Amino acid sequence: MKKNVLVRLSRFLRPYGFRFLLLLVLLLAGNLLSLAAPLLSGRAVDAVGVRAGGVDFPGVVRNCAGMLGCYALSSLLNYAVSSRLIQTAQAVSHDLRKAAFDRMSELPVDYFDTHPSGDLISRICYDVDTVNATLSTDLLQLGTSVFTVAGSFLMLLLLSPRLTLVFFVTVPLSAALTRFQMKRIHPLFRLRSKELGALNSFAEERMGCRRSIRAYGVEKEDLGLFDRRNGAASRAYYDADRASSSLGPSVNFVNNISLTFVSVFGALLYLGGGLSLGSLSSFVLYSRKFSGPIREAANLLAELQASAAAAERVMDLLDEEPEPADPPEALSVDRLRGDIRFDHVSFGYDPARPVLRDFTAHIPAGSLAAVVGPTGAGKTTLVSLLLRFYRPQGGRIILDGVPLDAYSRDGLRRRLALVLQDTWLFGGTIAENIAYGAPGAAREQIVEAAKAARIHRFISSLPQGYDTVLTDEGVSKGQKQLLAIARCLLTDADVVILDEATSNVDTETEGEISLAMERLRQGRTCFVIAHRLATIRGADRILVLDQGGAAEQGTHRELLAAGGVYAQLYAAQFQS
Repeated sequence: MKKNVLVRLSRFLRPYGFRFLLLLVLLLAGNLLSLAAPLLSGRAVDAVGVRAGGVDFPGVVRNCAGMLGCYALSSLLNYAVSSRLIQTAQAVSHDLRKAAFDRMSELPVDYFDTHPSGDLISRICYDVDTVNATLSTDLLQLGTSVFTVAGSFLMLLLLSPRLTLVFFVTVPLSAALTRFQMKRIHPLFRLRSKELGALNSFAEERMGCRRSIRAYGVEKEDLGLFDRRNGAASRAYYDADRASSSLGPSVNFVNNISLTFVSVFGALLYLGGGLSLGSLSSFVLYSRKFSGPIREAANLLAELQASAAAAERVMDLLDEEPEPADPPEALSVDRLRGDIRFDHVSFGYDPARPVLRDFTAHIPAGSLAAVVGPTGAGKTTLVSLLLRFYRPQGGRIILDGVPLDAYSRDGLRRRLALVLQDTWLFGGTIAENIAYGAPGAAREQIVEAAKAARIHRFISSLPQGYDTVLTDEGVSKGQKQLLAIARCLLTDADVVILDEATSNVDTETEGEISLAMERLRQGRTCFVIAHRLATIRGADRILVLDQGGAAEQGTHRELLAAGGVYAQLYAAQFQS
């Protein structure tokens, strides 16, 4: 991994520092036992020719038994290290994945406007798993390789310093070759992770709109788009794996050259009496132990590049700036009256193209206010500003006489209830979904909220009733909308925001929701955004947005009498 990645990752490894140190000691002990075996092998070879015309059988047996004992203990220690390292790697991955998900929950809303959800899922799942694979297996192999190479080189020096000179030529050559190829490999693995994230985003998006794809009959065209994305990901995988696979054979070729030189020069030393047959045998075994891990390490470095690229993507997510913390003097919120004032508010997602321009409006506490206007007029933007998902670039929003920014963000949002046009329900029971905004709510309260939202009859008709687990196929969009409204009714919020809440229900249900809203507004401020004007005719105040500003304000009758934008919108919906 790159140095800065290791530094950034070290805070997740630090809590397990003692465990890693213990595993390092055990790994060292296992490698020392493994390194002792070739030396005993050489002594066994020399024991064959100790006596003239005979063999030192006790010496051969003693050294062979020592070899078996060393290999057996080394295997047991390596197994213990491997099992504990896997457990530790899983703990680190758990912490890393939790930190990534926690950071996602802290990021501002505009971050998700520019980052596909599939790519974020890829970082939390695939990239963290890649890091886990390195910690659980590659790290063990790398540590074993380092100890084996260092120990083998020391034994080679002790056996024959002159013959060891061969490696002073081949090892720098292997290192230079590895370094050269690493510079090419890392960008390829980073591109591989990026392309996989893009493919995940595309697949997730298409799974969510499969009905529309079939309804329009564009399966063939959609498959073509997937083929292009899949092809890009496959090419990225191929390029990265092809580049990394060439590293091992290259290093292995250099190692074979060194083994050839060792065999030739070792034989000459033996013939000249400078090296015993047993020592030459041990030297060859140690040279294989020395060169083998270098080849394995070269292959591991390619996998480490993939892990480094994955770790960078996770760390980039963790390094994103969270939503600014509330200042120490932020006001806590226990209750709100719900008096809302927009004072010359201006805002644009792109500052050069404002959505709201000098918008001013007043919504008295306890009133039912509706916001209407053509598509793109800024209706939903008002909701985002009120919930402090974004901050106005001009003007201010005042709530109960206090600037919105003066409240603590979490406390403010707990006093607001929101029903969006795109309903979000999770894969739990109906009761759990209704009580999502009010943890610990009693079953009686859940039922009352469902009755007020006109969804109790449908829930009662289900075999498991309120304990029915929600699925996409079992509940229509209109029913999901009603469940979301029941969730809103159950919360003890002071301000209720309905953003196109009736967009997915029929006319009869729309009338029932209007009655439910009458109950809901008692003692609360209701802020309704609607295209369907039938639901807001009884509103205390209707704000008509046009071109980013408040074109008109008044009651339904007043705006119809004025014959302006609202009258035109109303006539377009109710011409008959």
